Amino acid sequence: MSRAQQPSRRSVLTAAVAAAVASGAVPAATATASAADGDDPAQAAARPIDYHAWTTYRDWRCGTVQGVRAVSGPRPGVEIAVAAGRTDYTDPHTGTTASWEYATWTSPVHRLAVPATEVVASWNAHTPDGTWLQVELRGTYSDGTDTPWYVMGRWAAGDQDIKRTSVDDQKDGKSTIWTDTFAIDDASTGLRLAAYRLRLTLYRRPDTRLTPTVWRLGAMGSDIPDRFTVPASTPGLARELGVPRYSQEIHKGQYPEYDNGGEAWCSPTSSQMIVEYWGGRLTSEQLSWVDPSYADPQVDHAARFTYDHQYQGCGNWPFNAAYAATFKGLQGVVTRLASLTELETLIEAGIPAITSQSFLKTELTGAGYGTSGHLMTVIGFTPDGDVIANDPASVDDAAVRRVYLRREFENIWLRTKRYNASGKVVSGTGGVCYLYFPAHPNPRQRKALEAVGVC
Repeated sequence: MSRAQQPSRRSVLTAAVAAAVASGAVPAATATASAADGDDPAQAAARPIDYHAWTTYRDWRCGTVQGVRAVSGPRPGVEIAVAAGRTDYTDPHTGTTASWEYATWTSPVHRLAVPATEVVASWNAHTPDGTWLQVELRGTYSDGTDTPWYVMGRWAAGDQDIKRTSVDDQKDGKSTIWTDTFAIDDASTGLRLAAYRLRLTLYRRPDTRLTPTVWRLGAMGSDIPDRFTVPASTPGLARELGVPRYSQEIHKGQYPEYDNGGEAWCSPTSSQMIVEYWGGRLTSEQLSWVDPSYADPQVDHAARFTYDHQYQGCGNWPFNAAYAATFKGLQGVVTRLASLTELETLIEAGIPAITSQSFLKTELTGAGYGTSGHLMTVIGFTPDGDVIANDPASVDDAAVRRVYLRREFENIWLRTKRYNASGKVVSGTGGVCYLYFPAHPNPRQRKALEAVGVC
């Protein structure tokens, strides 16, 4: 079976909030967060999505540091200057205990323009061998109380030092971390996350000068209204981008240790398409571990290096964005868009998007399958406004390009509630997407990104 036919981790989140969904109060199954510190939150209040990131030299100097220094240059970031301490970490997936030096950077408090029911963090970093990082979130609820420090991910570009992982069983009675997503447990109470800080911990082997470098750290928060349907949009663009086409299905049975092989690789397959659209290439040395008889070995590589050893899947959203940013000159974020019109704005500027959606087989003409969670790459729009997508749930690379009816696509992508095959009310993804784009966008690209709340 393909990932398109299997339950996704969003099903777990859906089950956890089922009671609130039934009451008509739960938002989408994913989020986006931000607004600049010091900005007037009212300016973004009309858009129920708030993405914010720290990316500039000034941003990095505004944080609270222990052993970390801000670095300037064409791509400002933070790195270890002097170890703030040393700790032992036992990798839960190998049982190996090792000592690590660490240093920390903690962001200023970011007050959400839209008090959120969900938050997802994402980051872009370079982690040479012998280094890794951890991202945590601590928030303040609308009732004035605080969350604990929640781990949003332990990550390294490679897998030789630690196994990249999400962390289960994090909750405080008001909210829970579901793999990569902070979620209010019962949105019907009116409780929301009003503000948050992010804490970045950088690790390296003791007594070395190694260091990770982090260029982007951000989060998206949202409070999307509950809806089974969304208003129809008016087509405004006819353009198709030349994005490579890769099928996940031709990788069935390959490396089952990574989420049961290619049948579950919709996310890394989509990521690899856009990485290569922007010119990202893997060397023969990087691909040398892949069986030479396999076609498109770069897809196998993407699956391995997006794999979350706790979730046991390749669909961790921030891990995919972080993977994209390991390619020179690229950055990646996880966010949410409010409409197909916003997606048209990106396509017009030459920026494709990876969208997350769930639907019955009868709800998307021409798909030929139903799914509780699937990623595909939107590459354009026809003259009639229909969506052109590279859908990795295809029999081969040649079949990847699909045209989906605009009205059907926008509804399955943007809704927050739907009926599953058993007639039960479950959550929809509410406009979740990954955006990968140049580290130094041109003016047209920058304007499009700003228009959808990404800076």
